[in-house]
Amino acid sequence: MSIKRDYYEILSIDRDATEEEIKRAFRKLAFKYHPDHNHDDEAGDKFKEVNEAYEVLCDPDRRAAYDRFGHNTQGFWGQDFNGFDLGGLGDIFDAFFGGAAATRQAPQRGTDLYYSVTISFEKAALGCDKEITTSRTENCSLCQGVGTKPGTQPARCPSCNGTGQVRRIQQSLFGRFAHTTTCTQCHGDGRIITDPCPQCRGTGREKQKRNIKVNIPAGVDNGAQIRLSNEGEAGARGGASGDLYIHLSVAEHEFFTRYNDDIIYELPLNFVQAALGTEVEVPTLNGKTKLKIPAGSQTGQVFRLKGKGIAHLRGRGHGDQLFTLFAATPDSLTEKQRQLLRELGDSLGPANMPNSKKWKGSLHRSQ
Repeated sequence: MSIKRDYYEILSIDRDATEEEIKRAFRKLAFKYHPDHNHDDEAGDKFKEVNEAYEVLCDPDRRAAYDRFGHNTQGFWGQDFNGFDLGGLGDIFDAFFGGAAATRQAPQRGTDLYYSVTISFEKAALGCDKEITTSRTENCSLCQGVGTKPGTQPARCPSCNGTGQVRRIQQSLFGRFAHTTTCTQCHGDGRIITDPCPQCRGTGREKQKRNIKVNIPAGVDNGAQIRLSNEGEAGARGGASGDLYIHLSVAEHEFFTRYNDDIIYELPLNFVQAALGTEVEVPTLNGKTKLKIPAGSQTGQVFRLKGKGIAHLRGRGHGDQLFTLFAATPDSLTEKQRQLLRELGDSLGPANMPNSKKWKGSLHRSQ
């Protein structure tokens, strides 16, 4: 007999995890193991395992019962008897209590869909509209999800007379008892289709490709997720559609890097520009602009342009753009340039060496 894994272990969360932490862990793992994205042989089983764990832990009552009783005795009565060999007692319970609940099948929510989108650094920072194409199950366009040929309606099930349940009288050692089960002909729906729709063959559903426009807000980062309500698979028996989750990947920029909502750019200058000061043209997300470099600037010095960074995703305003200066050493010089540098070096004299004790302390702190 296989041993079921702990639900908290499956979702890789602590036992005191909040509802939001549970949802976040589920979405991450569901996307990872969803059969549409992961074709590994074990992905399907892991996806079901993750879904089962989420269904229990996202419900406060079921979670409380699981925390108290575990897998084997969730609430004891009417919940779960995994791990117990009831033997003949099962028949007695069926006789007394009517077996499993037999009711007309309720509306069922559609499955969520997951879609991956890669956008550029600029579009993540500034926001954009992205059109994607998805394949999803929808209600049949010919029968509108009824499942029958247009102009006809489902017939009442003759076995259960439309109730979705079949009630039988059983004789046992304890007397006669009513036993109610789900109708096997209509599977609890109460209706049967005698004239199926030629387009969906009676299922009421069909696969369709749809172009969906997605608004990507300014400031999203790599790994962000956008939820589009009711854009997933169609529900069954009048149930609501699932949701569509858009997983975003942001491509690396040619020379910009991101730190929180700030943009970092390494600004190369030759040592003459750094020594004498200059004004240079620098790139930003909104085009080029002028930046003044004061005389005597050093490698590693940072200059800041306020509000030229990435928009704050949850709030107003923008981050900053940071320019990190580094002096570029030329790797090819003419003889005249060499001579001029020698003369400059002679006129400057040797560089002052730092105090030995301070230098050692600086090295120690930098390690």
